[in-house]
This record gives sequence, C-alpha cells and structure tokens, in this order.
Amino acid sequence: MPSAAELFVRCLENEGVRHVFGIPGEETLDLNEALDRSSSVDFIPVRHEQGAAFMADAYGRLTGHAGVCLGTLGPGATNLVTGLADAFLDRAPVVALTGQTGLAEMHKESHQYIDVVRMMKPVTKWNARIHDASIIPEAVRKAFAVAEREKPGATHLELPDDVMETPEVAGQPVPRRPPPLVEPVAGELHRAAELLRSASRPVLLAGNGVVRQNAATALRRFCHQTGMNVITTFMGKGVVDSDDEHALFTAGLRAQDYPRGFMGQADLVLCVGYDLVEWSPRAWNPRRDRRVICIDTTGAEVDEHYVPEVELTGDISSILTHLGNLLSEKPPARLPAPPYREMFRAALDAGSDDGFPVKPQRVLRDLREVMGPHDLLISDVGAHKLWISRLWPTHQPNTVLISNGAAAMGFAVPAALAARMVLPKDRKVVTISGDGGFLMNFQELETAKRLGLAIVNIVWTDSAYGVIEMHQARKFGHLAGTKFTNPDLVMLAESFGVAGLRVGSADELLPTLKKALELDITSVVEIPIDYRENSTFTQSLADLSKVGV
Repeated sequence: MPSAAELFVRCLENEGVRHVFGIPGEETLDLNEALDRSSSVDFIPVRHEQGAAFMADAYGRLTGHAGVCLGTLGPGATNLVTGLADAFLDRAPVVALTGQTGLAEMHKESHQYIDVVRMMKPVTKWNARIHDASIIPEAVRKAFAVAEREKPGATHLELPDDVMETPEVAGQPVPRRPPPLVEPVAGELHRAAELLRSASRPVLLAGNGVVRQNAATALRRFCHQTGMNVITTFMGKGVVDSDDEHALFTAGLRAQDYPRGFMGQADLVLCVGYDLVEWSPRAWNPRRDRRVICIDTTGAEVDEHYVPEVELTGDISSILTHLGNLLSEKPPARLPAPPYREMFRAALDAGSDDGFPVKPQRVLRDLREVMGPHDLLISDVGAHKLWISRLWPTHQPNTVLISNGAAAMGFAVPAALAARMVLPKDRKVVTISGDGGFLMNFQELETAKRLGLAIVNIVWTDSAYGVIEMHQARKFGHLAGTKFTNPDLVMLAESFGVAGLRVGSADELLPTLKKALELDITSVVEIPIDYRENSTFTQSLADLSKVGV
C-alpha cells in the first residue's frame, strides 16, 4: 500500500496535474519526496510563495485546469494569500497546498502555527484540513472539482505533517467526472429574444466568462447574425477582434467616464459571461433603469443595480447559438456607435511623439507592431494597466492577462513563467510592469533563468506610484509618499544571468523591442516613461469620455 504522501501524489496525477509551483518546507518533506521519487508531476521551486500562487493563477486561466501551488505552514501559507485572492476574484482555478504542524499541536500555542484553514476561508471557494489519511482521495477530488467548476476560483488543502507521514493507506483516486450539462428552457430563450427585439438601443457587454468558456467564436457569430455592438470588460478583451466593426470600447474604469456617454444611451444590456467584480453595475446602471438580460454559467449575483429580467444559465456558446438562431429572421435594433475608433486612433497617433521619456502610447504602438495577434501580453498593476486595458488592440481571447479583481501588484513576472511553460513556443510572452510592481516579484527572474524560459519583461520607470499620484493630485492638489528610487535595472537583470536592455530615446524603442523578442533568454527592458506631460492623450481621453468610451 502507498504512504499517505504517495497516495496524495497519485491523486494529483489523476487530476492531470503537470506542475506544482512552490517552496518546500519541513512540514512538506514527505510530499516533496513523493513528488521527486515516484511521480510524473514536476515540482517547480520558486523564490517566493506569492510568485507560486500567481504562477498557478496564470496556469489556470490559460489551460482551464487548476494550477497547483505549495507552501509550508506559517509564513509560507500567509505568503500565498494575495495570489489566492487574485485567483478567487478573477475566477482562475487554483488548488493551494500548505503544510502544517501535527494534529496534536493544534490546540495550543505552537511554533509557526496559525489556523490556516480559517485564514484561507475568505479567499477560497472551499478549503479543508486533511485530518485523516483515509480522506485524501475524496478531499483532493473535491478540491479540484470545486476549483474548476463554474465559476472557478481557488481552493485549499492543509496537510498536517503527521498525517502525511502515515506509512500505509488503503485507497484509490476518485475518478473524474465531467460536469453536468445545464441548458435554459426554450421559453426563457424566446423571452430573451422578444426583449432584444423590443429594445430600441440594445448593447452587449462581454466579460471574463466568454474567455473561460472558450465562447469567443460563438459570440462573434452571434454579433454578425444580429448586428449587435459589443463592449468588453478588461478581462474580456479579445473575445471580439478590436478591428471588427461590432467591437466597441473596453469598459471597466470609473463611473464618471460613462454616465452621459454611450452606455447611457442603451436601454437594454445583454450581459454575457460578465462578472460583477469586473465593472460594478453601479457604474453603468446608476439609475437602475437599464433592462438586463444575463447569459452566464451560473445565476446572477444579487446587486440592486443588476436585476436581470431573464437569466439564461448554462453553456455560453450553446445559448448564444440558440438565441442567435431565434433572432436571425428579425434582428434587434443596433445602437449607433460613436466615432470612437477615430478618437482611439487619434490617441494612439500621439505615439508618434519623439519626446523622451517615452509616452505610454508610443510604447503600445511600437509593441503592437512587433507582437503577433496570438502573442500574449501580461499586464501588472499600476498606471500602465489603465493604458493597456483601455487602448491595447486585442485580436484573440486570452492574449491579454490582467489582475483585475484583486488588482495585485507583482502579478506579471511570475504569471509569465507559467504562461511560457504552457503556451506553444511560437507564441511570445511579454509583460509590462511599472517600476513599483516589477520589484515586488523580480526575484522570479532566477526561476526563469534556471528553467531556461524566454520572457520579455518591459518595465516603465518613473520612480513613483503613478496611480496614487493621480488620485492625490485630483483630491488634494499635492503629492505625498509616492516617490522612490530604483536600482540599475540593466545591471539587476544581468546579475540574474538574463538580458538587460535600456531605451535611451524614442527612436531606440522599436529596435530594442525587436531585439528582446528575438532573444532566446529572458530579458528586462527598461523604458523611462512620461505619464504626465501628455496633453494630446489627455484631450483624447476627454473626448472619448464624452461619447462614453
């Protein structure tokens, strides 16, 4: 019979786990030994548990299968929390594993002991302690089933060291089963079709669920059948090609951008795969006068500004296909789109500015030129995220990853490692971080070097927490506590054995980006950035806001 640790690893293999990202500890010795000795699962040692959680998060988003991260008890477990919160709010399937002291030590003050199960409860869909080796098969199966079930998120298992040391355990992995298919009743589909036909100014709001469910093809077909225009959330970018005539803007900023604009003209909003955490309904339905239809994998969250008249729950692609067929003979009205494309182009055309430090839109314009439509851009959190979310032209789903719900700085670098491990080699992986977020998890450059991964890490430097400065200036008229200094990022990169590049003028930007993308090793590209002296773009955003973009 296998030991408890060996049975646990067999259960991971049964779930199709390929990698476990983490840091080993004394309380996980038996598990790590089982992974090393007799498993097809690779343990990937990283440099910080937060990085491990972000890697599992990105793995889950890109594959649809739960990424797995491991930490020991105490600080190892607490370091996982931010990454799990990100997965929880952004609907990424993740299973977290943490070691723990023996069962007999939990009733009293013990070295490094904290109640991790209670601590993880707010940031997981479900979690449990393996208090007896006999429950391992059930607990592992449930952890993965709950993590991957719509709407997905993080789960957690605590592994007391004395339980995992059990020398012999009878048991077998619990077989995986596909989730049951759920379809809306025909009457609700017809009711939704009638509501859409009766609306004079309907619009479609597409979110993260369309990406998770691989429903972009069905959504695009639905738009061409019905003529409906589509607004996407940050995490829905790419579900409709930015160049498609039905693609409108990307929403998800503050309410003041929209009240008298385009969304304010809509009398019905068809929400497809939309998570409320992506963009509060209060922002686009402040008076609660928009009629709402919800198409999603689960029932709608309760919110006074989001009360659907019809909920179509189940497989998003199937629902869109059935609804599109009902509307094919008599499509709904089409809300005329404002000249937002010309305004966006005007904003990005400011990227021809040769000033230095470089303007953000110049970076986006030149980077889009050298990246293919299927390449992946990962945004960290900071002022650059607003530029990427609003203005980055996106042509395919899951080609932009953003920490949106938790908005966790330090996400990009570790997420890129997982992305590089699972994506085909012909798809480039690029990150954009601010100098604030980059230094929160830059230690994973060593992991990238050790694993032989090629990732381009672009760092916009301005030696400040730019978003906070923006809010301080608006609210108080002055700045406080936002300035810092940076190390020499080129030397820092080279000390890790990866390439360090620095842009010294706007003219150097395009050739430097091309060079970084051609390297077969990880690189760090430092770009001094100018967020402030940017009147052309500021005016363009003001113009866009007038039409609700």
